[in-house]
Amino acid sequence: MSDSDLQIAGDILEVPHLLQPPREHPATVAEFAGLARSVAADRSQWQHLVRHDAASRRYHRLRTGPGYEAWLLSWAPGQGSGLHDHGRSSGVLTVLEGTLTERTQSGKRVLGAGAQRVFAPGYVHRVVNEALTPAVSLHVYHPGLIEMPAHAAPHCEARHQPGLVTA
Repeated sequence: MSDSDLQIAGDILEVPHLLQPPREHPATVAEFAGLARSVAADRSQWQHLVRHDAASRRYHRLRTGPGYEAWLLSWAPGQGSGLHDHGRSSGVLTVLEGTLTERTQSGKRVLGAGAQRVFAPGYVHRVVNEALTPAVSLHVYHPGLIEMPAHAAPHCEARHQPGLVTA
C-alpha cells in the first residue's frame, strides 16, 4: 500500500472522536513538539531575547505552564553544555537559528535550524555549537527542569572528541 492508496470518504471533520477540543497547555510529546514548532515560527516571541555572550551561554525562561517550562538558549561559537542528563524531565530541543551538534555515547548528530530532538528522562548527551556562527535553541521540559546532573565522559569518547574533559 502506498500513500496514494489512502482515501478518505466524506468530511473527516464529521468524525466526532477525531475532534478534540484544543488544550490550553500541551500534555503529550506531540503537543510539546508542536508548542516548540509554533514558538519557533513566531520570532516575535523570542528574537528580542537573543543575547550572545562570548563568556557563557545565555538562558531565558520563555514560558511556563502546568508541569512544563520552555527555555531559550543563545550559543556563541564554541560553547557547549557538557555531558549531562535532565533528571526526571523529558524534553524537546529545537534549533531556532544556526547549527548545534549533539554528542551521545552512540555518536554525533548535527542539528540545523528547524531540527528537533525529543528525549526521555535520563537521556545523556552533550550539545555544542561547533559552527563559526552563533546559534539559538528552544528547550521544552516536562516536568519543569529541576536537575541537570553532569556525567563524566567515557575515556574512549574523550579520546575521539577533542575538548571533552573527563573527570
